[in-house]
Amino acid sequence: MKNSSDTSVLTDAGPATGLPADRKPSQKWNTKNLGARLGADAVSAACAASMIAPLISIIDRSIMENASGRSTLGASLKTSFRTLLSRPHTVLFSKPVALIFMLYGGTYLTANTLDTAFSTAQNRPATYVSTGTAKFASSSAANVGLCIYKDSVYARLFGPGGPPRPVGVPTYALFALRDCLTIFASFNVPPLLGPVISERLGAEMRERVRGETIAQFAAPAAVQLFSTPIHLLGLDLYNRPAGADRWALIRKNWLISCAARICRIVPAFGLGGTVNMKVRRNLMEKLA
Repeated sequence: MKNSSDTSVLTDAGPATGLPADRKPSQKWNTKNLGARLGADAVSAACAASMIAPLISIIDRSIMENASGRSTLGASLKTSFRTLLSRPHTVLFSKPVALIFMLYGGTYLTANTLDTAFSTAQNRPATYVSTGTAKFASSSAANVGLCIYKDSVYARLFGPGGPPRPVGVPTYALFALRDCLTIFASFNVPPLLGPVISERLGAEMRERVRGETIAQFAAPAAVQLFSTPIHLLGLDLYNRPAGADRWALIRKNWLISCAARICRIVPAFGLGGTVNMKVRRNLMEKLA
Protein backbone atom coordinates (compact mmCIF):
# COMPACT_ATOMS: atom_id res chain seq x y z
CA MET A 1 0.00 0.00 0.00
CA LYS A 2 1.43 3.45 -1.03
CA ASN A 3 2.23 6.04 1.61
CA SER A 4 -0.10 9.06 1.55
CA SER A 5 2.88 11.43 1.80
CA ASP A 6 4.24 10.01 -1.46
CA THR A 7 0.93 10.70 -3.14
CA SER A 8 0.93 14.31 -1.97
CA VAL A 9 4.44 14.80 -3.33
CA LEU A 10 3.40 13.58 -6.77
CA THR A 11 0.27 15.74 -6.69
CA ASP A 12 2.21 18.92 -5.94
CA ALA A 13 4.82 18.38 -8.63
CA GLY A 14 4.75 18.41 -12.40
CA PRO A 15 4.95 15.00 -14.08
CA ALA A 16 8.44 13.52 -13.87
CA THR A 17 10.04 16.96 -13.39
CA GLY A 18 10.25 17.39 -9.62
CA LEU A 19 9.14 21.03 -10.17
CA PRO A 20 5.98 22.65 -8.83
CA ALA A 21 3.01 22.32 -11.17
CA ASP A 22 2.93 26.05 -11.97
CA ARG A 23 6.57 26.01 -13.16
CA LYS A 24 7.67 24.66 -16.54
CA PRO A 25 11.15 23.34 -17.21
CA SER A 26 13.28 25.89 -19.10
CA GLN A 27 13.81 25.13 -22.79
CA LYS A 28 17.38 24.36 -23.73
CA TRP A 29 18.88 26.44 -26.54
CA ASN A 30 21.66 25.34 -28.85
CA THR A 31 24.10 28.23 -28.35
CA LYS A 32 27.28 26.27 -29.05
CA ASN A 33 29.67 28.35 -31.20
CA LEU A 34 26.81 30.77 -31.93
CA GLY A 35 29.09 33.66 -32.89
CA ALA A 36 31.11 31.46 -35.24
CA ARG A 37 27.90 30.07 -36.74
CA LEU A 38 26.67 33.58 -37.54
CA GLY A 39 30.05 34.25 -39.10
CA ALA A 40 29.65 31.11 -41.21
CA ASP A 41 26.26 32.40 -42.35
CA ALA A 42 27.89 35.63 -43.56
CA VAL A 43 30.85 33.87 -45.22
CA SER A 44 28.52 31.48 -47.08
CA ALA A 45 26.35 34.34 -48.33
CA ALA A 46 29.37 36.40 -49.44
CA CYS A 47 30.97 33.46 -51.29
CA ALA A 48 27.78 32.75 -53.22
CA ALA A 49 27.03 36.41 -54.01
CA SER A 50 30.55 37.26 -55.19
CA MET A 51 30.54 34.25 -57.51
CA ILE A 52 27.35 35.19 -59.35
CA ALA A 53 27.26 39.01 -59.23
CA PRO A 54 29.25 39.84 -62.42
CA LEU A 55 27.26 37.51 -64.70
CA ILE A 56 23.86 38.52 -63.31
CA SER A 57 24.76 42.20 -63.59
CA ILE A 58 25.53 41.76 -67.30
CA ILE A 59 22.29 39.84 -67.94
CA ASP A 60 20.14 42.32 -66.00
CA ARG A 61 21.62 45.21 -67.93
CA SER A 62 20.86 43.49 -71.25
CA ILE A 63 17.23 42.84 -70.23
CA MET A 64 16.77 46.46 -69.15
CA GLU A 65 18.32 47.88 -72.33
CA ASN A 66 16.33 45.52 -74.55
CA ALA A 67 13.04 46.41 -72.84
CA SER A 68 13.73 50.16 -73.10
CA GLY A 69 14.83 49.98 -76.75
CA ARG A 70 18.24 51.35 -75.86
CA SER A 71 19.95 48.26 -77.30
CA THR A 72 19.12 44.73 -78.37
CA LEU A 73 19.70 41.97 -75.86
CA GLY A 74 22.44 40.37 -77.98
CA ALA A 75 24.29 43.61 -78.62
CA SER A 76 24.20 44.56 -74.95
CA LEU A 77 25.54 41.14 -73.89
CA LYS A 78 28.32 41.34 -76.48
CA THR A 79 29.40 44.80 -75.34
CA SER A 80 29.39 43.87 -71.66
CA PHE A 81 31.32 40.62 -72.12
CA ARG A 82 33.85 42.39 -74.33
CA THR A 83 34.41 44.95 -71.56
CA LEU A 84 34.65 42.17 -68.95
CA LEU A 85 37.42 40.46 -70.93
CA SER A 86 39.37 43.57 -71.93
CA ARG A 87 38.92 45.66 -68.76
CA PRO A 88 37.64 43.33 -66.03
CA HIS A 89 38.20 45.80 -63.18
CA THR A 90 35.74 48.28 -64.69
CA VAL A 91 33.02 45.62 -64.50
CA LEU A 92 33.92 43.79 -61.28
CA PHE A 93 34.17 46.98 -59.21
CA SER A 94 31.29 48.81 -60.86
CA LYS A 95 28.10 50.04 -59.22
CA PRO A 96 25.85 47.54 -61.08
CA VAL A 97 27.90 44.57 -59.82
CA ALA A 98 27.95 45.99 -56.28
CA LEU A 99 24.15 46.26 -56.38
CA ILE A 100 23.82 42.60 -57.38
CA PHE A 101 26.24 41.55 -54.62
CA MET A 102 24.16 43.55 -52.14
CA LEU A 103 20.93 41.98 -53.40
CA TYR A 104 21.89 38.31 -53.28
CA GLY A 105 24.33 38.57 -50.39
CA GLY A 106 21.57 40.16 -48.32
CA THR A 107 19.01 37.54 -49.40
CA TYR A 108 21.27 34.57 -48.63
CA LEU A 109 22.36 36.11 -45.33
CA THR A 110 18.76 36.61 -44.23
CA ALA A 111 17.87 32.98 -45.01
CA ASN A 112 21.03 31.70 -43.32
CA THR A 113 20.65 33.69 -40.12
CA LEU A 114 17.00 32.66 -39.85
CA ASP A 115 18.06 28.99 -40.03
CA THR A 116 20.64 29.66 -37.31
CA ALA A 117 18.01 31.41 -35.19
CA PHE A 118 15.68 28.41 -35.49
CA SER A 119 18.45 25.90 -34.78
CA THR A 120 19.37 27.91 -31.67
CA ALA A 121 15.89 28.49 -30.27
CA GLN A 122 14.62 24.98 -31.07
CA ASN A 123 17.81 23.20 -29.94
CA ARG A 124 18.43 21.67 -33.36
CA PRO A 125 21.75 20.83 -35.05
CA ALA A 126 23.74 23.75 -36.49
CA THR A 127 23.17 22.34 -40.00
CA TYR A 128 19.37 22.65 -39.68
CA VAL A 129 17.57 24.25 -42.66
CA SER A 130 14.02 25.54 -42.18
CA THR A 131 11.28 25.56 -44.84
CA GLY A 132 8.30 27.29 -43.26
CA THR A 133 6.38 30.51 -43.64
CA ALA A 134 8.82 32.51 -41.52
CA LYS A 135 11.67 31.77 -43.91
CA PHE A 136 9.57 32.68 -46.94
CA ALA A 137 8.40 35.92 -45.34
CA SER A 138 11.82 37.06 -44.13
CA SER A 139 13.68 36.06 -47.30
CA SER A 140 10.99 37.69 -49.44
CA ALA A 141 11.11 40.89 -47.41
CA ALA A 142 14.89 41.12 -47.78
CA ASN A 143 14.93 40.18 -51.45
CA VAL A 144 11.98 42.34 -52.46
CA GLY A 145 13.27 45.41 -50.67
CA LEU A 146 16.81 45.08 -52.02
CA CYS A 147 15.67 44.07 -55.52
CA ILE A 148 13.23 46.96 -55.85
CA TYR A 149 16.02 49.36 -54.95
CA LYS A 150 18.39 47.62 -57.40
CA ASP A 151 15.84 47.64 -60.22
CA SER A 152 15.00 51.31 -59.68
CA VAL A 153 18.70 52.18 -60.04
CA TYR A 154 19.10 49.88 -63.08
CA ALA A 155 16.02 51.39 -64.73
CA ARG A 156 17.55 54.85 -64.40
CA LEU A 157 21.02 53.70 -65.51
CA PHE A 158 19.95 51.58 -68.48
CA GLY A 159 16.46 52.81 -69.33
CA PRO A 160 15.45 55.12 -72.16
CA GLY A 161 17.40 58.34 -72.67
CA GLY A 162 16.48 61.61 -71.05
CA PRO A 163 16.44 62.77 -67.44
CA PRO A 164 15.79 60.02 -64.84
CA ARG A 165 12.18 59.67 -63.71
CA PRO A 166 10.89 58.30 -60.40
CA VAL A 167 9.73 54.69 -60.46
CA GLY A 168 5.96 54.47 -59.94
CA VAL A 169 4.07 52.42 -57.34
CA PRO A 170 2.58 49.98 -59.92
CA THR A 171 6.07 49.09 -61.14
CA TYR A 172 7.26 48.57 -57.56
CA ALA A 173 4.24 46.33 -56.86
CA LEU A 174 4.86 44.19 -59.95
CA PHE A 175 8.55 43.83 -59.07
CA ALA A 176 7.55 42.76 -55.55
CA LEU A 177 5.16 40.09 -56.88
CA ARG A 178 7.83 38.84 -59.29
CA ASP A 179 10.35 38.51 -56.47
CA CYS A 180 7.94 36.74 -54.11
CA LEU A 181 7.38 34.05 -56.74
CA THR A 182 11.12 33.61 -57.22
CA ILE A 183 11.88 33.50 -53.49
CA PHE A 184 9.20 30.88 -52.84
CA ALA A 185 10.56 28.71 -55.65
CA SER A 186 14.16 29.19 -54.51
CA PHE A 187 14.01 28.75 -50.73
CA ASN A 188 10.79 26.90 -49.89
CA VAL A 189 10.27 24.52 -52.79
CA PRO A 190 13.71 22.78 -53.02
CA PRO A 191 13.74 21.31 -49.46
CA LEU A 192 10.23 19.95 -50.08
CA LEU A 193 10.74 18.81 -53.67
CA GLY A 194 14.26 17.43 -53.15
CA PRO A 195 13.28 14.27 -51.24
CA VAL A 196 10.56 13.52 -53.80
CA ILE A 197 13.11 13.73 -56.62
CA SER A 198 15.61 11.61 -54.66
CA GLU A 199 13.03 8.84 -54.25
CA ARG A 200 12.65 8.65 -58.03
CA LEU A 201 16.37 8.57 -58.76
CA GLY A 202 18.23 5.30 -59.12
CA ALA A 203 20.76 4.31 -56.47
CA GLU A 204 23.68 5.06 -58.78
CA MET A 205 22.30 8.49 -59.69
CA ARG A 206 21.69 9.35 -56.01
CA GLU A 207 25.39 8.81 -55.36
CA ARG A 208 26.23 11.45 -57.99
CA VAL A 209 23.64 14.14 -57.32
CA ARG A 210 21.18 14.95 -54.56
CA GLY A 211 17.51 15.50 -55.31
CA GLU A 212 17.68 18.79 -53.43
CA THR A 213 20.43 20.00 -55.75
CA ILE A 214 18.29 19.24 -58.81
CA ALA A 215 15.33 21.02 -57.23
CA GLN A 216 17.52 24.01 -56.38
CA PHE A 217 18.22 24.51 -60.09
CA ALA A 218 14.87 23.44 -61.55
CA ALA A 219 12.35 25.26 -59.34
CA PRO A 220 13.71 28.84 -59.71
CA ALA A 221 14.11 28.33 -63.46
CA ALA A 222 10.58 26.98 -63.94
CA VAL A 223 8.90 29.86 -62.12
CA GLN A 224 10.36 32.34 -64.63
CA LEU A 225 7.71 31.20 -67.11
CA PHE A 226 5.19 33.00 -64.88
CA SER A 227 7.28 35.83 -63.44
CA THR A 228 8.77 37.12 -66.72
CA PRO A 229 5.52 38.73 -68.02
CA ILE A 230 5.14 40.44 -64.62
CA HIS A 231 8.69 41.76 -64.90
CA LEU A 232 8.16 43.02 -68.46
CA LEU A 233 4.91 44.76 -67.53
CA GLY A 234 6.64 46.56 -64.67
CA LEU A 235 9.44 47.73 -66.97
CA ASP A 236 7.00 48.88 -69.66
CA LEU A 237 5.03 50.92 -67.14
CA TYR A 238 8.27 52.75 -66.33
CA ASN A 239 9.59 53.04 -69.89
CA ARG A 240 6.24 54.03 -71.43
CA PRO A 241 4.00 55.61 -68.77
CA ALA A 242 1.33 56.37 -71.36
CA GLY A 243 2.08 53.42 -73.62
CA ALA A 244 -0.64 51.49 -75.47
CA ASP A 245 -0.98 47.79 -76.34
CA ARG A 246 1.38 46.69 -73.58
CA TRP A 247 0.53 43.01 -73.93
CA ALA A 248 1.66 42.98 -77.56
CA LEU A 249 5.07 44.23 -76.47
CA ILE A 250 5.20 41.71 -73.63
CA ARG A 251 4.34 38.83 -75.97
CA LYS A 252 7.03 40.02 -78.37
CA ASN A 253 9.75 40.05 -75.67
CA TRP A 254 8.48 37.19 -73.50
CA LEU A 255 10.45 34.28 -74.99
CA ILE A 256 13.85 35.96 -75.22
CA SER A 257 13.41 37.70 -71.86
CA CYS A 258 12.28 34.46 -70.22
CA ALA A 259 15.39 32.69 -71.56
CA ALA A 260 17.58 35.53 -70.29
CA ARG A 261 15.93 35.50 -66.87
CA ILE A 262 16.36 31.73 -66.60
CA CYS A 263 20.04 32.27 -67.43
CA ARG A 264 20.28 34.77 -64.56
CA ILE A 265 18.11 32.85 -62.10
CA VAL A 266 20.00 29.57 -62.52
CA PRO A 267 23.24 31.16 -61.31
CA ALA A 268 21.45 33.38 -58.78
CA PHE A 269 19.37 30.78 -56.94
CA GLY A 270 20.60 27.57 -58.61
CA LEU A 271 24.39 27.88 -58.56
CA GLY A 272 24.39 30.60 -55.91
CA GLY A 273 21.86 28.78 -53.75
CA THR A 274 23.80 25.53 -54.04
CA VAL A 275 27.12 27.21 -53.18
CA ASN A 276 25.52 28.99 -50.22
CA MET A 277 23.91 25.75 -49.01
CA LYS A 278 27.03 23.60 -49.34
CA VAL A 279 29.49 26.14 -47.92
CA ARG A 280 27.18 26.75 -44.97
CA ARG A 281 26.65 23.03 -44.35
CA ASN A 282 30.38 22.29 -44.46
CA LEU A 283 31.18 25.14 -42.08
CA MET A 284 28.35 24.22 -39.71
CA GLU A 285 29.43 20.57 -39.61
CA LYS A 286 32.83 21.71 -38.35
CA LEU A 287 31.22 23.95 -35.72
CA ALA A 288 28.61 21.45 -34.51
